[in-house]
Amino acid sequence: MNFYKSLSGLVISAALISTNAYAGQITLNSDQSDPVPKKAMEEMIADFQKKHPDITVKWNNFDHEGYKAAVRNFLTADAPDVMAWYAGNRMEPFVKAGMFEDVSDIWAANGLDEQLKSAAPSMTIDGKKWGVPYTYYQWGIYYRKDIFAAQGITPPKTWAELLAACEKLKSAGITPFTIGTKALWPTAGWFDYLDLRVNGYDFHMQLTSGKVPYTDPRVKAVFEKWGELVKPGYFIKNHAAIDWQDAMPQFVQGKAAMYLMGNFAVATMKIGGLKDEQIGFLQFPEITPGIPVAEEAPTDTFHIPAKAKNKADAKVFLAYLATPEAQTKINNILGQLPVNNKATKPSDPILEQGFTMLSNAKALSQFYDRDAQADMAKAGMEGFQEFMVKPDKIDQILARLDKVRQRVYK
Repeated sequence: MNFYKSLSGLVISAALISTNAYAGQITLNSDQSDPVPKKAMEEMIADFQKKHPDITVKWNNFDHEGYKAAVRNFLTADAPDVMAWYAGNRMEPFVKAGMFEDVSDIWAANGLDEQLKSAAPSMTIDGKKWGVPYTYYQWGIYYRKDIFAAQGITPPKTWAELLAACEKLKSAGITPFTIGTKALWPTAGWFDYLDLRVNGYDFHMQLTSGKVPYTDPRVKAVFEKWGELVKPGYFIKNHAAIDWQDAMPQFVQGKAAMYLMGNFAVATMKIGGLKDEQIGFLQFPEITPGIPVAEEAPTDTFHIPAKAKNKADAKVFLAYLATPEAQTKINNILGQLPVNNKATKPSDPILEQGFTMLSNAKALSQFYDRDAQADMAKAGMEGFQEFMVKPDKIDQILARLDKVRQRVYK
């Protein structure tokens, strides 16, 4: 579909009166400094310029920490035409500050509400779209197929079935779940999924944006569900002393049967010696019946700053980035998943399962340390780790977290 032909007359007029001094070139700022993401960006930019030879992309590539430090400065001083960022609550402060351009017209002109529907809620604020998502990856429960088969366990779909599987594994001398919480963030995956399944996506977003007290009974209900796994000893011991990679041998050696983790962990499983046929993937089970199913899927996005000089060509770039073809190629290089549900399904069976799961999700959360502000995320994950070691301190932990919430979200 030709982008300009498909837009309303109002947007076409805006393109026609674009400042001639900047027409034909866009500046793109991003932080794809690691080798694989860098290669994906290089190829994507080259493909875009072949398709649109009248537009040149000037790419400024930063390291991750440098980018985070510079982003607010360049948004206010010398804004690029396109910039990389993240969905959900990480996007919200820039939208509320008037620093991002409304790109709802791109979504409407290219049928993106349907093609990118699982990510649409995390790209929407005040009924408008503020960027285009292009890659994400699944979280979920990875399990040992061979251990499940030996114990006669069917992959659980409900909380009751998960608890029954855990009890059976524990009775057989196998720890149900491995985890390493020394670096804190693996605990956030558990909290996010439990809250999404107990209370739903809308509540989770309200909580992580500081609008709900941590002392709310609905938050305590999340920890109580978590306690149903913690108190019987369904997690490995001494997890607070090890990182996520150090927890992997328990899974590889068959001492633990499950691991709630992002898909990046599969490579580590295979390096450890597991074969494809030993690794299974299951969607986090249902807890509260009837709640629309949301998934944990950190999503990378591109946006047009409000102070961009060449918004017309920047919109052409974002429209291209949203296409099934562009997203298929980018994610084949990244080893991640295209957000566009018309993209080619990955050939890897676990990635294919994740593609289907995320494409059918009602909404996507970004991960606690992306969705919550930095100080809240740090305190929250410290509280999650403490709960996993001392579950009886639930009330003190929640009271402390709410004091942090009140300070951070003034």
